[in-house]
Amino acid sequence: MSAPYKRGYLHTKSKGHESTVNCSFCGRIVPRWKTFVVFRGFRITDPSIRKQIDSRYTSSFSRKMYACPACARFRGIVKVGRSRKSRRE
Repeated sequence: MSAPYKRGYLHTKSKGHESTVNCSFCGRIVPRWKTFVVFRGFRITDPSIRKQIDSRYTSSFSRKMYACPACARFRGIVKVGRSRKSRRE
């Protein structure tokens, strides 16, 4: 049975060892194609503070985090095990 969710990462074309990453939540070493990418951070909505901060540093407020399948299920990043009807919604 295939997974009920879609991963965006395609395997490498060449043969050999695929890269691994650490899960950002539990620290488990997982192949990169199995992980789910989450961007965490915050936005500055106050216009007066946004003018004071240099625009070169505003992109540093979001982090790219990798979640292993167990942490992704636990934290609700991906929802597995639901009925087919509720998956469509």
